[in-house]
Amino acid sequence: MRFEHLRQRVERAEARVQRSMDHAEGSRTRLRQLWRESWTPTRIMVAGFVSGFLIGRAEPLSKVGSARWLQMLSTASTMFASIRAASASATAEDAAESAAEGAASAEVAAAAAPAPAAAAAEAAVPGTGPQTPAFPHPGPAGPAPLRDRAPAPAEAATEISER
Repeated sequence: MRFEHLRQRVERAEARVQRSMDHAEGSRTRLRQLWRESWTPTRIMVAGFVSGFLIGRAEPLSKVGSARWLQMLSTASTMFASIRAASASATAEDAAESAAEGAASAEVAAAAAPAPAAAAAEAAVPGTGPQTPAFPHPGPAGPAPLRDRAPAPAEAATEISER
């Protein structure tokens, strides 16, 4: 055989190997995608129930000691407590963010509101048009002394939730 003929056979074999590798990679990608899409919550629950049943059938309750049951209960208790703590942490973060937003909006509103002394001075000048009362209506933010300070985070969160 000539060298040129051997070189062509090697190139064809390398091309076949590359096509096979590309096909295998595509199949693996499709399998991974279908595997992830097929695990719906219902299927996960059914798989858990079936595996629990099979484990229970393979290892009857009479062989399981009380110490093992206590260990399993304490593990489950710890798991549920950590889930509750994570949920409470997320709720607290959301409340803190909404309180910060409420405090910022209250500061903006307080800065935009006219000062009571300026309103009283405008009301005292005769003939300046319609008279405004010396003490403006407190509105939804409460009486004037409470508007001069930034609300506490709990007040801001309550005020936002009432809107």
